[in-house]
Amino acid sequence: MTVIQSFLLGLLQGIAEFLPISSSGHLRIAQELFGLEEVPLLFDVILHLSTLLAVCIFFRKKIIELLCFKDKKYIVDVIATTFVTGVLGIVTKKLLDEDKISIKFTCLGLILTAIILVTSRIIEKKRKLLENKTPTLVQSLIVGLAQGIGTLPGISRSGSTIAGGLFCGINRNVAGEYSFIVSIPAILGAFLLEAKDLGEVTETIGMLPLVTGFLTAFVSGYFALAFLMKLIKKGHLEWFAFYLIPVGIAGMIFL
Repeated sequence: MTVIQSFLLGLLQGIAEFLPISSSGHLRIAQELFGLEEVPLLFDVILHLSTLLAVCIFFRKKIIELLCFKDKKYIVDVIATTFVTGVLGIVTKKLLDEDKISIKFTCLGLILTAIILVTSRIIEKKRKLLENKTPTLVQSLIVGLAQGIGTLPGISRSGSTIAGGLFCGINRNVAGEYSFIVSIPAILGAFLLEAKDLGEVTETIGMLPLVTGFLTAFVSGYFALAFLMKLIKKGHLEWFAFYLIPVGIAGMIFL
Protein backbone atom coordinates (compact mmCIF):
# COMPACT_ATOMS: atom_id res chain seq x y z
CA MET A 1 0.00 0.00 0.00
CA THR A 2 1.34 3.42 -0.96
CA VAL A 3 1.22 6.50 1.26
CA ILE A 4 -1.28 8.12 -1.13
CA GLN A 5 -3.57 5.09 -0.94
CA SER A 6 -3.42 5.02 2.87
CA PHE A 7 -4.12 8.78 2.90
CA LEU A 8 -7.21 8.31 0.74
CA LEU A 9 -8.42 5.36 2.83
CA GLY A 10 -7.85 7.36 6.03
CA LEU A 11 -9.72 10.34 4.61
CA LEU A 12 -12.57 8.08 3.55
CA GLN A 13 -12.67 6.39 6.95
CA GLY A 14 -12.71 9.68 8.83
CA ILE A 15 -15.59 11.07 6.80
CA ALA A 16 -17.64 7.89 6.41
CA GLU A 17 -17.27 6.70 10.02
CA PHE A 18 -19.34 9.60 11.32
CA LEU A 19 -21.52 10.53 8.41
CA PRO A 20 -24.23 7.83 8.08
CA ILE A 21 -22.85 6.35 4.87
CA SER A 22 -20.96 3.26 6.20
CA SER A 23 -17.19 3.49 6.57
CA SER A 24 -16.76 -0.27 6.18
CA GLY A 25 -18.76 -0.24 2.96
CA HIS A 26 -16.79 2.65 1.49
CA LEU A 27 -13.45 1.16 2.54
CA ARG A 28 -14.45 -2.11 0.90
CA ILE A 29 -15.35 -0.31 -2.34
CA ALA A 30 -12.14 1.76 -2.23
CA GLN A 31 -10.00 -1.32 -1.63
CA GLU A 32 -11.72 -2.99 -4.57
CA LEU A 33 -10.98 -0.01 -6.82
CA PHE A 34 -7.36 0.19 -5.61
CA GLY A 35 -6.89 -3.56 -6.01
CA LEU A 36 -6.06 -3.95 -2.30
CA GLU A 37 -7.98 -7.14 -1.64
CA GLU A 38 -5.36 -8.48 0.80
CA VAL A 39 -5.45 -5.58 3.27
CA PRO A 40 -5.65 -7.07 6.80
CA LEU A 41 -8.84 -6.45 8.74
CA LEU A 42 -6.76 -4.91 11.51
CA PHE A 43 -5.85 -2.00 9.22
CA ASP A 44 -9.54 -1.11 9.10
CA VAL A 45 -9.73 -1.45 12.88
CA ILE A 46 -6.71 0.84 13.35
CA LEU A 47 -8.42 3.46 11.20
CA HIS A 48 -11.46 3.01 13.45
CA LEU A 49 -9.21 3.60 16.47
CA SER A 50 -8.17 6.97 15.04
CA THR A 51 -11.80 8.02 14.67
CA LEU A 52 -12.43 6.66 18.16
CA LEU A 53 -9.80 9.11 19.41
CA ALA A 54 -11.76 11.87 17.67
CA VAL A 55 -14.91 10.74 19.52
CA CYS A 56 -13.11 10.77 22.86
CA ILE A 57 -11.85 14.32 22.32
CA PHE A 58 -15.15 15.64 20.98
CA PHE A 59 -17.21 14.15 23.84
CA ARG A 60 -14.47 14.48 26.47
CA LYS A 61 -16.77 16.17 29.02
CA LYS A 62 -19.34 13.38 28.85
CA ILE A 63 -16.66 10.69 28.97
CA ILE A 64 -14.99 12.24 32.04
CA GLU A 65 -18.42 12.43 33.68
CA LEU A 66 -18.94 8.71 33.06
CA LEU A 67 -15.44 7.79 34.25
CA CYS A 68 -16.20 9.62 37.49
CA PHE A 69 -19.45 7.61 37.83
CA LYS A 70 -21.56 10.78 37.91
CA ASP A 71 -24.28 9.17 35.79
CA LYS A 72 -24.58 5.51 36.79
CA LYS A 73 -27.79 4.97 34.84
CA TYR A 74 -26.09 6.08 31.63
CA ILE A 75 -23.25 3.65 32.33
CA VAL A 76 -25.75 0.81 32.77
CA ASP A 77 -27.40 1.79 29.48
CA VAL A 78 -24.04 1.72 27.67
CA ILE A 79 -23.26 -1.71 29.13
CA ALA A 80 -26.68 -3.02 28.04
CA THR A 81 -26.21 -1.66 24.52
CA THR A 82 -22.71 -3.11 24.28
CA PHE A 83 -23.88 -6.52 25.48
CA VAL A 84 -26.59 -6.77 22.84
CA THR A 85 -24.18 -5.54 20.14
CA GLY A 86 -21.57 -8.09 21.19
CA VAL A 87 -24.00 -11.01 21.13
CA LEU A 88 -25.40 -10.04 17.74
CA GLY A 89 -21.92 -9.39 16.40
CA ILE A 90 -20.77 -12.89 17.39
CA VAL A 91 -23.83 -14.44 15.76
CA THR A 92 -23.41 -12.56 12.48
CA LYS A 93 -19.68 -13.34 12.39
CA LYS A 94 -20.42 -17.05 12.70
CA LEU A 95 -23.14 -16.94 10.06
CA LEU A 96 -21.28 -14.70 7.60
CA ASP A 97 -17.76 -15.25 6.29
CA GLU A 98 -16.49 -11.71 5.66
CA ASP A 99 -13.89 -12.98 3.18
CA LYS A 100 -16.67 -14.44 1.02
CA ILE A 101 -19.09 -11.53 1.17
CA SER A 102 -19.36 -10.06 -2.31
CA ILE A 103 -18.92 -6.39 -3.11
CA LYS A 104 -22.49 -6.39 -4.45
CA PHE A 105 -23.78 -7.45 -1.03
CA THR A 106 -21.88 -4.54 0.49
CA CYS A 107 -23.41 -2.13 -2.03
CA LEU A 108 -26.83 -3.50 -1.19
CA GLY A 109 -26.07 -2.59 2.42
CA LEU A 110 -25.59 1.04 1.36
CA ILE A 111 -29.06 1.05 -0.17
CA LEU A 112 -30.51 -0.49 3.00
CA THR A 113 -28.82 2.24 5.05
CA ALA A 114 -30.58 4.84 2.90
CA ILE A 115 -33.92 3.14 3.56
CA ILE A 116 -33.20 3.09 7.32
CA LEU A 117 -32.41 6.83 7.35
CA VAL A 118 -35.51 7.80 5.39
CA THR A 119 -37.75 5.55 7.49
CA SER A 120 -36.39 6.93 10.77
CA ARG A 121 -37.11 10.48 9.60
CA ILE A 122 -40.70 9.57 8.68
CA ILE A 123 -41.26 7.94 12.07
CA GLU A 124 -39.67 10.88 13.90
CA LYS A 125 -42.10 13.29 12.25
CA LYS A 126 -45.11 11.19 13.23
CA ARG A 127 -44.33 10.54 16.88
CA LYS A 128 -43.58 12.63 19.93
CA LEU A 129 -39.96 12.17 20.96
CA LEU A 130 -39.05 11.91 24.62
CA GLU A 131 -37.04 14.67 26.26
CA ASN A 132 -35.09 12.25 28.47
CA LYS A 133 -31.39 13.06 28.74
CA THR A 134 -30.60 9.35 28.87
CA PRO A 135 -32.26 6.38 27.13
CA THR A 136 -34.38 3.94 29.07
CA LEU A 137 -33.09 0.39 29.50
CA VAL A 138 -35.41 -0.89 26.77
CA GLN A 139 -34.27 1.87 24.42
CA SER A 140 -30.62 1.07 25.11
CA LEU A 141 -31.27 -2.58 24.19
CA ILE A 142 -32.91 -1.50 20.92
CA VAL A 143 -29.93 0.73 20.11
CA GLY A 144 -27.65 -2.23 20.86
CA LEU A 145 -29.61 -4.31 18.36
CA ALA A 146 -29.31 -1.53 15.79
CA GLN A 147 -25.56 -1.26 16.39
CA GLY A 148 -25.24 -5.01 15.94
CA ILE A 149 -27.00 -4.71 12.58
CA GLY A 150 -24.55 -1.93 11.78
CA THR A 151 -21.70 -4.47 11.82
CA LEU A 152 -23.01 -5.91 8.54
CA PRO A 153 -21.11 -4.80 5.40
CA GLY A 154 -22.48 -1.58 3.94
CA ILE A 155 -24.75 -0.82 6.91
CA SER A 156 -23.77 2.42 8.64
CA ARG A 157 -23.13 1.95 12.36
CA SER A 158 -23.81 5.60 13.17
CA GLY A 159 -26.83 5.69 10.88
CA SER A 160 -28.38 2.51 12.26
CA THR A 161 -27.83 3.44 15.92
CA ILE A 162 -29.17 6.98 15.54
CA ALA A 163 -32.12 5.64 13.53
CA GLY A 164 -32.66 2.93 16.16
CA GLY A 165 -32.84 5.63 18.82
CA LEU A 166 -35.34 7.64 16.78
CA PHE A 167 -37.42 4.51 16.14
CA CYS A 168 -37.95 3.99 19.86
CA GLY A 169 -38.59 7.64 20.70
CA ILE A 170 -35.23 9.01 21.84
CA ASN A 171 -34.70 12.74 21.31
CA ARG A 172 -32.47 13.23 18.25
CA ASN A 173 -29.76 15.15 20.16
CA VAL A 174 -29.57 12.41 22.80
CA ALA A 175 -29.63 9.73 20.10
CA GLY A 176 -26.70 11.37 18.30
CA GLU A 177 -24.51 11.64 21.37
CA TYR A 178 -25.42 8.16 22.61
CA SER A 179 -24.63 6.64 19.22
CA PHE A 180 -21.02 7.75 19.45
CA ILE A 181 -20.56 7.07 23.16
CA VAL A 182 -21.57 3.41 22.66
CA SER A 183 -19.19 3.17 19.70
CA ILE A 184 -16.24 3.39 22.12
CA PRO A 185 -16.54 -0.11 23.69
CA ALA A 186 -17.60 -1.57 20.33
CA ILE A 187 -14.51 -0.32 18.51
CA LEU A 188 -12.18 -1.21 21.39
CA GLY A 189 -13.62 -4.73 21.42
CA ALA A 190 -13.05 -5.12 17.68
CA PHE A 191 -9.46 -3.91 18.08
CA LEU A 192 -8.71 -6.38 20.87
CA LEU A 193 -10.06 -9.25 18.78
CA GLU A 194 -7.75 -8.36 15.89
CA ALA A 195 -4.72 -7.09 17.89
CA LYS A 196 -2.91 -10.39 17.41
CA ASP A 197 -2.40 -9.42 13.75
CA LEU A 198 -0.64 -6.12 14.51
CA GLY A 199 2.70 -7.44 13.29
CA GLU A 200 1.09 -8.54 10.04
CA VAL A 201 -0.19 -5.03 9.40
CA THR A 202 3.24 -3.37 9.72
CA GLU A 203 4.78 -6.02 7.46
CA THR A 204 2.03 -5.96 4.82
CA ILE A 205 1.31 -2.23 4.75
CA GLY A 206 4.36 -0.52 6.23
CA MET A 207 4.68 1.89 9.13
CA LEU A 208 4.57 5.16 7.15
CA PRO A 209 1.31 4.37 5.29
CA LEU A 210 -0.17 3.12 8.58
CA VAL A 211 0.66 6.36 10.42
CA THR A 212 -0.54 8.44 7.46
CA GLY A 213 -3.88 6.64 7.40
CA PHE A 214 -4.28 6.98 11.16
CA LEU A 215 -3.60 10.73 11.29
CA THR A 216 -5.71 11.46 8.22
CA ALA A 217 -8.66 9.52 9.61
CA PHE A 218 -8.38 11.35 12.94
CA VAL A 219 -8.35 14.87 11.51
CA SER A 220 -11.05 14.28 8.89
CA GLY A 221 -13.10 12.30 11.42
CA TYR A 222 -13.14 15.08 14.01
CA PHE A 223 -14.47 17.65 11.53
CA ALA A 224 -16.97 15.16 10.09
CA LEU A 225 -18.27 14.47 13.61
CA ALA A 226 -18.67 18.17 14.36
CA PHE A 227 -20.58 18.60 11.10
CA LEU A 228 -22.85 15.62 11.75
CA MET A 229 -23.80 16.74 15.27
CA LYS A 230 -24.96 20.07 13.82
CA LEU A 231 -26.90 18.22 11.12
CA ILE A 232 -28.56 15.94 13.68
CA LYS A 233 -29.97 18.98 15.49
CA LYS A 234 -31.65 20.03 12.24
CA GLY A 235 -32.94 16.50 11.64
CA HIS A 236 -31.83 16.00 8.05
CA LEU A 237 -30.03 12.64 8.06
CA GLU A 238 -32.31 11.40 5.28
CA TRP A 239 -30.43 13.71 2.91
CA PHE A 240 -27.66 11.11 2.76
CA ALA A 241 -30.06 8.71 1.05
CA PHE A 242 -29.70 10.78 -2.12
CA TYR A 243 -26.01 9.83 -2.09
CA LEU A 244 -26.21 6.25 -0.83
CA ILE A 245 -28.79 4.94 -3.29
CA PRO A 246 -26.94 6.00 -6.49
CA VAL A 247 -23.59 4.78 -5.09
CA GLY A 248 -25.10 1.46 -4.04
CA ILE A 249 -26.77 0.91 -7.42
CA ALA A 250 -23.64 1.93 -9.33
CA GLY A 251 -21.54 -0.46 -7.25
CA MET A 252 -23.91 -3.36 -7.85
CA ILE A 253 -23.76 -2.72 -11.60
CA PHE A 254 -20.10 -1.93 -12.20
CA LEU A 255 -18.14 -3.68 -9.41
